[in-house]
Order: sequence, then C-alpha cells, then structure tokens
Amino acid sequence: MSWQLSVSNIPAYKKLMRIDKPIGIYLLLWPTLWALWVASNGAPHWHYFLVFVAGTFLMRSAGCVINDYADRNIDGNVKRTKDRPLPSKLVTEREALQLFVLLVLLSFLLVLTIDRNTVALSVIGLLLAASYPFMKRYTFYPQIVLGAAFSWAIPMAFMAIQADLPPEVWLLYFANLTWTVAYDTLYAMVDREDDLKIGVKSTAIAFGHNDLLIVAILQMTTLYMLTQTALLMYWHWPVYAALVVVFGLFIKQLWQCRQREPKACFNAFLSNHYVGMVIFVGIALEYTLY
Repeated sequence: MSWQLSVSNIPAYKKLMRIDKPIGIYLLLWPTLWALWVASNGAPHWHYFLVFVAGTFLMRSAGCVINDYADRNIDGNVKRTKDRPLPSKLVTEREALQLFVLLVLLSFLLVLTIDRNTVALSVIGLLLAASYPFMKRYTFYPQIVLGAAFSWAIPMAFMAIQADLPPEVWLLYFANLTWTVAYDTLYAMVDREDDLKIGVKSTAIAFGHNDLLIVAILQMTTLYMLTQTALLMYWHWPVYAALVVVFGLFIKQLWQCRQREPKACFNAFLSNHYVGMVIFVGIALEYTLY
C-alpha cells in the first residue's frame, strides 16, 4: 500500500480526527483522570499523566477516523454527517486507513514506556475501539461496546500505577460504562430518524418510547456505583457533593430531552462534559483536603 498521507491535506485530517469538536476527548479524558487520581492517591507521576493524556487524544482521534471509515457509505445520507471528509471526498479511504494506523502506532509507542501488563491491556482497548464502529450493523446495542472502550483506560491506569486491579477499578469501570451508554443514547436520539431510514442500529432505536426512562435508569446506576466507590474508599464530603451536582445535571438533561427534539438531545449530550469534570473535581478535592 503506497503512502498517501500529505502535509497539504492536514486540515482535512484534523477534521476527520474531530479536533475541531473536542467533546469526545473530554468524555474520554475525565474518566481517565478519575482513575489516575484514585490509583495514585491524588498524586499521579508526570510520566503516567502525560502518557494517558496524550493517549486519550490519540485514541479518540483514531476512533473517529475508523468510525468515519466504517460509515463512509452511510454518512452521506445523514444530514448531520454528510459534510464529513470521506463522503465529501476531502480524504480518500486509503488516507483514512493510513491515518488510523499512524495514530494507533503512536499510541502504542506511548504505552510501551510503561509495563508489559499495561501494554497487554492496551491491546484489548484497541480491539474494543476498532470494533465499535462496525457493531451498529449487527446489534442495537453498539453503545455498550463504546462504553467498554471508553472505560478501558481505567483498568489500564490502575495496572500502570499499582500493578493491580482492586475492586474500586471495576466500580469505576462499570459506572463509566453505564454513563457512556446513557449519554451516547442521547446522542443517537439526534440521528434516530435518519438511522431508521438507512438501517443503522442504536440503543435509541432499541429503547423506543422508553428511551428517557432507560437513560434515567442508567444515569442512576452510574451514581449508585460511584457512591459505592466512595463508601469503599472512605471518601468524604467533596465526592458526595460532586455526586449531588451530577444528579442535578442528569435531571436537567432528561428535562431538556423531554420532547425528543434533536438539537435539545445534542445539547444534553454535550453537557456530559460537565458531568465528568464535576466528578473529577470532587475526587481531586478529596485527595487535596484529606
């Protein structure tokens, strides 16, 4: 395969990587920071911090590229995505695949600076990230695969820092997984009508008229597991105060989406950036004050 990536096409590659839309980076970054702070008792080593933050950027970008490659024959039929680089011919299919490989290789070089167990976990993370875009052809629950992928940095961070996977890892992992399914269902509600026409599957379609009820159940499950984490770790008021704020943010999202209006659902999805940030602030204050 000849090398086709070109410096002159960098603006199109940046668009393909969604650098102009950082919400995905935030949603992947915040849980990674939760894990780094908890695993290191609030003082992550600069090396781990840099590796995981850079890895978050690279893998989210790679995920966007492979997602658009998988949807290259679909995006042109959806109003929200018809101007993406592949359907608009700004980037070729070969360029997209080569960019994906380059981003994954850079991510792998980063994780090679840590221990072999973390490297092994990173391979699972790559498989999850690469398989997610294709799941929407075969299952109405691709958001679960996305949640598994978006949460995988949590066990990786613990393995890197503690060389172990204690119980709090899995509480944080499944809290993040249910949260991811919840917010990505709101995101899928934006495209539900288009997806029904072209045959793309999602939880928004599977949940039907019960969509907001199930999103609420997922959000409350997230809060429950985070509360169990706080009890297990003997955390204090900063984390509990953060969870109260998150509860309010979840209620606001459900209210915003009550009419299932696409723009309102998209805005509710975007506000999950603040959910992740508030939880991180609570955890950071916990380790700063106690």
